[in-house]
Amino acid sequence: MVTSRRRALLASLFLVAPALSAQTAAPASTPDPRIGLRAGLTDAGQAMWNLRLLSTTPPPREFVPAEIGDFNYMNSDLAFKGTYVIQGNFQGFSVWDVADPTKPRLVHTEVCPEQQNDVSVYRNLLFLSGESANGRVDCGAQGATEPVSPQRMRGVRVVDIADWAHPRVLANVQTCRGSHTHTLVTDPKDTSVVYIYVSGQAPVRPAEELAGCSDALPSQDTASAKFRIDIIRVPLAHPEQASIVSRPRIFESLADPRVHGPSPADSAENAHEADSARAAGAFVITFQGSPLIVPSGFADEMLDSIVKSHGRTGAPTASDSAELRGGIQGFADNMFLAPMGPGGVRLGPDQCHDITVYPALGVAGGACAGYGFLLDIKDPAHPTRVAAVADSNFSYWHSATFNNDATKVIFTDEWGGGVAPRCRATDKPEWGADAIFTIAGGKTLSFQRYYKLPAAQTSVENCVAHNGNLIPVPGRDLMVQGWYQGGISVFDFTDPAHPMEIAYFDRGPVDSTKLRMAGSWSAYWYNGVIYSSEIARGLDVLELQPNALLTQNELDAAKLVKLTYQNVQDQQRLTWPASFVVARAYLDQLERGHGLAPDRITAIRAALGTAESATVQKRRTTLNALASQLTRDATNASDGTKVRTLAGVVKDLAK
Repeated sequence: MVTSRRRALLASLFLVAPALSAQTAAPASTPDPRIGLRAGLTDAGQAMWNLRLLSTTPPPREFVPAEIGDFNYMNSDLAFKGTYVIQGNFQGFSVWDVADPTKPRLVHTEVCPEQQNDVSVYRNLLFLSGESANGRVDCGAQGATEPVSPQRMRGVRVVDIADWAHPRVLANVQTCRGSHTHTLVTDPKDTSVVYIYVSGQAPVRPAEELAGCSDALPSQDTASAKFRIDIIRVPLAHPEQASIVSRPRIFESLADPRVHGPSPADSAENAHEADSARAAGAFVITFQGSPLIVPSGFADEMLDSIVKSHGRTGAPTASDSAELRGGIQGFADNMFLAPMGPGGVRLGPDQCHDITVYPALGVAGGACAGYGFLLDIKDPAHPTRVAAVADSNFSYWHSATFNNDATKVIFTDEWGGGVAPRCRATDKPEWGADAIFTIAGGKTLSFQRYYKLPAAQTSVENCVAHNGNLIPVPGRDLMVQGWYQGGISVFDFTDPAHPMEIAYFDRGPVDSTKLRMAGSWSAYWYNGVIYSSEIARGLDVLELQPNALLTQNELDAAKLVKLTYQNVQDQQRLTWPASFVVARAYLDQLERGHGLAPDRITAIRAALGTAESATVQKRRTTLNALASQLTRDATNASDGTKVRTLAGVVKDLAK
């Protein structure tokens, strides 16, 4: 029973987002060309708007499954270093040289079976996440099949990549719940170290395999591996000494939030599919209130573990299958269902799916199953929770993205876990979407609007909000995002209450008859182009095109931002050099938004042109005069703030 005092405490700890409809943009054309695209692995139909596909490079042969959509061969996330892209895969990782993005060149493929092989890079170090039972400390393909094995690897690998062709594992930092994802965290105050925030979702390992692991609740055992994150400290001079330095309990005092159940259409469809699957011998669990067919890879792995637990080898028997069928729901509940706390209150989440940090501003956004967190990370080894939000329209808080000044944050909802169709015409636009929040005073989250892919997808396309990042156009908040087989969507959330799609790329499903895993796991802008990790098809590279919603000046200004490396979950502050193209980008925005009178915009363009071609002294004089005029213009302009920003850019140019 929740007492009134406890209820008041919980109310003070989290906000509940109001249920507002999702915002979608009018399609570029009617009917939307994304509807009804031809299916196929390499010859699927394509639709794009304001994007150009520069290249599609298939995965290396080591990562090509025998059957399309094999769960154990999925491409996962991306990290960037110089002109290289590191692409994770459930079988290892690939390194691509993208100095020419129209022709990516495979540099190296490293086989190291593990789920998910989430990747981060820093200097000459690569970090890989692992949480599946088949992962081995030596990366062996034979797996670790014993229930307790000294060879099993669940945690974060630290890999030396000074020589791309010969990566060396320096350390395997083992954790009690593995590492589903991880976040590399830089410390502005100490450049001799980096930290790794570990988000592990696997069941707690037995203490016989990893000493100190406890599956009890924290109230029963203070050493509990639940309701905490693990933080690894990596001394850059000796990365082989990487180790866990803290285990902050950022989940304290949260109750299990309300979430929506399956839609009526899902309930009927899932029940029918589940019955057919059971009849064919598949394993079915109940997940988020709906039957879910267990992927064959997971089932085979668990069956093999049962065989080994009985001291046998070879194929599983009927009794092994019966044993798994009787225990698989309990396994799933232990992995996904919130435990019951004191007084019969079901507790809130005990692990995050992903954490996005913004070290320059000392904040982080935690996407933590049933909640979105705002964290203070000024002391990166000891983060604290500042705020938490829950929303019954969200099913599974998956990832977070801040805008550049951290006055807004977008959380994604991976309803269906990424393996289900959640963008059908029958799916609510508020479900499986992005939720946009504003941040006041660095402490208060206020919900503004949902954004969801505006084009309906089919029932054979896994589709839901997934990974993306900012496009560095000055003066605007733009994001590119992967939606699995929903493709890629670029949208503007400068006005958080009215997000708007401005570009897209989509393919037809890989199979027209049944759902197979494919699509954009993540779509990220990096140094002028967009890279998408296509689960089944390889690596896509795309380029934004100028249009009525995004001018050439804005694109050229975005391309001025050059990063030496990028891990999207470790956001770096974006800055632009003093440049005429940046001034023209702001001027284009003022024209598009009617923020300044047309005659003044014409005059300012002319003044910028005159200054750019003038001598140094004449340029300085012209620009200083223009900056003064702009400051006066701001008083009566309908967008005075942007005019003042433009005046500041012009002043910097004058210097």
